[in-house]
Amino acid sequence: MTDCGCEKARRDLEEYLRHEVCKTEQGDIAEHLENCASCRDEALVARTLTEVVARACKESAPEELRDQVLAKLRAVQATH
Repeated sequence: MTDCGCEKARRDLEEYLRHEVCKTEQGDIAEHLENCASCRDEALVARTLTEVVARACKESAPEELRDQVLAKLRAVQATH
């Protein structure tokens, strides 16, 4: 039984989503995802998870908390 491309697509999925594969591989994986619902679903889950994590990393702490942390850092730096 031969692999229809799922093994390679899944192995390189993270790099593909970050555009870290060569153009040939990018095209091959994109074509595979167009024709394979299972891998396409996996790519969608991975892309969604990556976007959620990226959004969460952009959130900032409430101003009051930031002020408290900065004050503590300044106090520690002043004693060293």
